Amino acid sequence: MEHATERIGAVRARRVGVERLTIVGPVKVTDRLDPDRPVFSVEFFPPGDEAGEAELWRAIRRLEPLDPAFVSVTYGAGGSSRDRTIRTTGRIATETTLVPMAHLTAVSHSVAELRHVIGAYAAAGIRNILAVRGDPPGDPLGEWVAHPEGLTYADELVRLVRGLGDFCVGVAAFPYGHPRSADTEADTQRLLAKIRAGADFAITQLFLEPGGFLRLRDRLAAKGCDVPLLPGIMPVLSVRTLRRGPELSGAAVPPGVLERLEPFADDPVAFRAAGLDVTEELCARLLAEGVRGLHFYTLNRSTATAELVQRLGLAAPVAVAG
Repeated sequence: MEHATERIGAVRARRVGVERLTIVGPVKVTDRLDPDRPVFSVEFFPPGDEAGEAELWRAIRRLEPLDPAFVSVTYGAGGSSRDRTIRTTGRIATETTLVPMAHLTAVSHSVAELRHVIGAYAAAGIRNILAVRGDPPGDPLGEWVAHPEGLTYADELVRLVRGLGDFCVGVAAFPYGHPRSADTEADTQRLLAKIRAGADFAITQLFLEPGGFLRLRDRLAAKGCDVPLLPGIMPVLSVRTLRRGPELSGAAVPPGVLERLEPFADDPVAFRAAGLDVTEELCARLLAEGVRGLHFYTLNRSTATAELVQRLGLAAPVAVAG
């Protein structure tokens, strides 16, 4: 791949065989990534019932005054939550002051279906999309089979989204490499392909120690890539959360984290307090290393994220009258 003649991340003109969508007004995620102060963002998933809806909106209303840079809403495997994702993200766009971003996965979708979803997002006033290939339904590590009329790679999805309108597009990144990548270099090249296709920024899978993220950032910089890379953070609040880390990140729990948290395994209150301290220290290290934004996986709850944001001084400054 050539890197010397063109900055990676610069968007080139491209031809597509469909009409572009006109999206007027909404703010782009990249407009909210403030170079002068670190920011935070949060991820939600579309609720499955009325109780979940109420819980989600309590979380949204609690976090809204803290002014996250943006909020994202996930998209179920194979589009299983498609309508709920569109509805939830649209409500955030019209009923709050927040900047919404909708997820979109290629798995189990034809190109025609993907165009329909992208059009629905545009109609709902959504300008920001996280474009990911997606995991096979039922088994995230199972064999990935493309839809016969669909797409195979995330960079193809990025091109489709960018070709259909003036969207701001994010992609996924993996500090320890995607489980299907042969090695870190191959994984880095896949990420660069998505960025060359037009991605504006990347968000990483969760992790519990900063080394993998910082090495990924260094690899991108060495390739001439300067698009924003946001670390994905899941607050460690319970033994279950701790155990999910390796499943989702592909990396073992750091021994030092285990040593600190295992003594509290039978005390949920003490475990939560120690887990928040561990998470805060991880975030503080990232900020000290010059990271300008943290993306929190909230599981549709707000208390821990709000507490971390306050501890880290990431809440928007309050203007003082007079």
